[in-house]
Amino acid sequence: MRALLILNPKGGSGKTTLATNVAGALASLGEDVELLDLDRQRSASQWLARRPANLPAIRLMNDPLGSEKKSGWLVVDTPAALHGKNLDHALRLAHRVLVPVAPSLFDIQASRDFLHSLAAEKAVRKGRTFVGVVGMRMAPRTRAAVTLEGFLRDLDLPVLGYLREAQNYVNAAFEGKTLFDLPPSQSEIDRAQWAELIVWLRQGA
Repeated sequence: MRALLILNPKGGSGKTTLATNVAGALASLGEDVELLDLDRQRSASQWLARRPANLPAIRLMNDPLGSEKKSGWLVVDTPAALHGKNLDHALRLAHRVLVPVAPSLFDIQASRDFLHSLAAEKAVRKGRTFVGVVGMRMAPRTRAAVTLEGFLRDLDLPVLGYLREAQNYVNAAFEGKTLFDLPPSQSEIDRAQWAELIVWLRQGA
């Protein structure tokens, strides 16, 4: 089973939005997907409880240690306070790590410091974990995007995409849906912003 961690030490960075839509993207491609909600607010679990049964299945995982599955994806919505030994353990189990970053100087600064510490983790240094960054509610070529890219340049980490602030995400979440459950004619612009991210996720799958 391929584990994907959604990580950021700051609240409000867009972790749950990214986690649910990544799960939806993979499910829409026919992948077997489970979602592990470790956040205290349990927002992803509440969203999944509203998900219509006729949509591509995403199952809630309650006991990751008891799983014996050898295939499929596990998307993990992590708590903001994940650090130290808990972070190191999570990284040892992960195949991919996504770090969502919100469009403010304070969020970018906090994420930069976190990414420095993340890059120093043993699993990352030895190449077992692959880390990518996603600009949330952010457009390319804006001041926030240029600042983020500048901070990341010396870490050699990719910005996999910029996901614009769009009502598609908000409206879909109310119905237990994701961007990838909406009609293509309604979500075409937003889906295009996911293309590189999805290719990166599935490399070597």
